[in-house]
Amino acid sequence: MDIFAKSLEFTAAKEAMKTGLYPYFIPMTESEGTEAVFHNHRLIMCGSNNYLGLTTDPRVRQAAIEAIQRFGTSCTGSRFLNGTLELHEQLERELAEWVGKPAALVFSTGMQTNLGTISALVGRGDVIILDKDDHASIVDGARLAWGETKRYKHNDMKDLERILKNVPKESGALVVVDGLYSMGGDLAPLPELVPLCRKYGARLMVDDAHATGVLGGGRGTAAHFNLTSEVDLIMSTFSKSFASLGGFIAGDEDVIHYIKHFARSLIFSASIPAANAAAALASLKIMREEPERVQRLTQIADRMRAGLRGLGFDIGKTVTPIIPILIGDDTRTLLAWKSLFDNGVFVNPILSPAVPQGQQLLRTSYMATHTDEQLERVLEIFGRVGKLLGLIQ
Repeated sequence: MDIFAKSLEFTAAKEAMKTGLYPYFIPMTESEGTEAVFHNHRLIMCGSNNYLGLTTDPRVRQAAIEAIQRFGTSCTGSRFLNGTLELHEQLERELAEWVGKPAALVFSTGMQTNLGTISALVGRGDVIILDKDDHASIVDGARLAWGETKRYKHNDMKDLERILKNVPKESGALVVVDGLYSMGGDLAPLPELVPLCRKYGARLMVDDAHATGVLGGGRGTAAHFNLTSEVDLIMSTFSKSFASLGGFIAGDEDVIHYIKHFARSLIFSASIPAANAAAALASLKIMREEPERVQRLTQIADRMRAGLRGLGFDIGKTVTPIIPILIGDDTRTLLAWKSLFDNGVFVNPILSPAVPQGQQLLRTSYMATHTDEQLERVLEIFGRVGKLLGLIQ
């Protein structure tokens, strides 16, 4: 059998393109953060992870420009060999301090952070335990690891304890959760997770990709719950609140030192360019010095959750700026996405198998830099589209 046969049989995307309901890989012409242009059509951006609105901040841009002028456009090597800059190490020190851990390690992407960290720590005879709603990068990190993978029902602590009880005493155990779940906008219940992990001798890693800059004054989920010292590893990315590209893992010095020498995705990947490191450093400085940005984001999230619920939309259990519009059908979800797009609002349609059948949704997310006028406009358009498509009364 020709290994390329599957590519000829994959027709779903092309069929969607013919109907005008293909929502992916749409090229952006320009972006001002809260607004973007697609095919000469200006939309209010409600589908970005630019939570603090820093991608267009002049200070972040200038930091990246100055780093390029000093170091050029690429490090042309891995962190392990010639690709470590003083900027990388400065960023690691400041990130560790920000999230409240002794040490941190910068990777080239958030995906690589999870792939490298998990596969380095979880070996033969070990067990890794995942929430069923964990991000794909966590799942793939578990696949790369030599240990056994177990999964429990989303945020179900009884199901987690059932698994923990059955981990052999001679096995190491690592529980990995999203601090803030990227589709539902809900949180991992760390006040319940921490004592369970301690009871059964498991280590706890929290992926704060969507929580850094959003929760705990910007320091993440553990800080939000005042449990920083109780969480063993904190991971996050630069592609969201840090307005850059890359990722990091933070924890005790000995553990980070071990990961640095055994994470294949770190050792065999080129390091992030100086511009990315400098942009992340500049963003971190703004987070420290302007706490009102996180406060503004919280206010906007509260307003939009109340507004969308008030219109009659089902937004699930979200408590954050990630607000899903639960629809439950692929076609209706695509129709809603297209109607919102045509009326000036960009959101992300999430279809099966990315979510289970019956849980299809529109993922909306908001920024600290959205204006009150933009938010009112978004709610007005949602109300009009929702009624037109029968999503609300």
